[in-house]
Amino acid sequence: MADQTRSLDPDDWVAFRDRAHKMLDAALDHAQGSGDGPVWTAVPDDVKTALKEPLPITPQGTDQVCDELLSRVLPYATGNTHPRFFGWVHGTGTPGSIIADTMAAAMNSNLGGRDHGANYVEQQVIDWVKTLFKFPATASGLVVSGTSVATLIALTAARYAKAGYDVRNQGLRPENGRLVGYTSTEAHSCIARTFDMLGLGFDALRSIPVDPTYAMDLAALKQAIADDLAAGNRPFCVVGSPATVNTGAIDDLQGIAEICQAHDLWFHVDGAFGAVAALSDSLKTRFRGIELADSIAFDFHKWMHVVYDAGFVLIRREDLHREAFTLRREYLKAAPRGLAAGNPWFCEYGPELSRGFRALKVWFHLKEHGIKKITDKVDDNCRQAAYLGALVEARPDLQLATPVTLNICCFRYVADGLDRESIDKINAGIVMDLQEDGLAAPSTTRLAGKLWIRVNITNHRTTLADMELLADAVVRWGQRAQGA
Repeated sequence: MADQTRSLDPDDWVAFRDRAHKMLDAALDHAQGSGDGPVWTAVPDDVKTALKEPLPITPQGTDQVCDELLSRVLPYATGNTHPRFFGWVHGTGTPGSIIADTMAAAMNSNLGGRDHGANYVEQQVIDWVKTLFKFPATASGLVVSGTSVATLIALTAARYAKAGYDVRNQGLRPENGRLVGYTSTEAHSCIARTFDMLGLGFDALRSIPVDPTYAMDLAALKQAIADDLAAGNRPFCVVGSPATVNTGAIDDLQGIAEICQAHDLWFHVDGAFGAVAALSDSLKTRFRGIELADSIAFDFHKWMHVVYDAGFVLIRREDLHREAFTLRREYLKAAPRGLAAGNPWFCEYGPELSRGFRALKVWFHLKEHGIKKITDKVDDNCRQAAYLGALVEARPDLQLATPVTLNICCFRYVADGLDRESIDKINAGIVMDLQEDGLAAPSTTRLAGKLWIRVNITNHRTTLADMELLADAVVRWGQRAQGA
């Protein structure tokens, strides 16, 4: 009997290659023109409607799907590849990552484990990160989707290491003292979310006040630890930040490390984007103590400009890292040789058994550009933020929230005779106007109860001229909102 089965490969490889080459050209055109046109374009209603079509039952064909991708998806990106995308903390990516991601898709490797080439690429990336942060060669790490997952992995290891009992088998035991941790009021929400997912509860994360620079108040931290010990709770970790998400404030990492050492606490660094600044020759003295951390979480896809998604978790003690996650059933049994070798497997260091080849684009990017060129762009962005701060201070109709310490500048439009509520409303409107106009895409935040325009610069395409254009535009839109 003839075999009637057919694969999902193209019927016509020649035609498919031709179309694939055209799509690659379209992707490269998009990257090359990233600074052209508006920063962001709203998705039209007809496109939203088209993207609600029912599940396809029969084939639509490569050409039709490619045409729809080019017309309905590609034109309406977030905008973070544009030099005037200043919202939140989004990275920019580079054209080289298109090559790496294409090869990763072709290989379709599962990096959960086994013995194959992709694993050795990831291991090399891990070794490079150990070197960058001066961690011991015996440390461990993992390429993950982002700092949120990296934080979950790191604090899972911290819970395992500091619980004082077998928390993996026995679960949380409040009778042994409630596990509590500490971070500043300016910390990222992923830390609280991790406490929730670990079953510790939001209330187990103590929010420590900040000083006038928005860095963690270490005297308040010491008092909070003392209060918990007196109440019979069990402090187990402190999370410091080398750059808070609101203002870029830098916690005293060395001071936090000393407190953790004194109380036998796990010291975790939430370095989502700030950890990369610690690698800059001109900035690294401001980040002393990061090398003393028990774990660091950060993103390659932010200030290192790898395309989404690519985060990392680095843990000082490999044994505690692996013991917090390893679970090898019979169908995942190790072998001394063959494809089931390559032990221990990466799935023993995190929650995922199925893992994509994210490490390839990181490996490619670091080799293509080198760490010096990447950190030079960090320095550029900090100079640009400082320049924007100076422009703001020179204008009577603009107000700076706090001195610029790194790559974030928070400011707002002000005018005589307006109350706080009116100023907040005008500045919120300015941000939306700028976004819808396509000129720039900042975001907003609140500091001391006031709404501020927040400009984050993690973009290798941004220039000083973009700062001048933004400051002028904010004033122009503010005056327009006032009817001036």
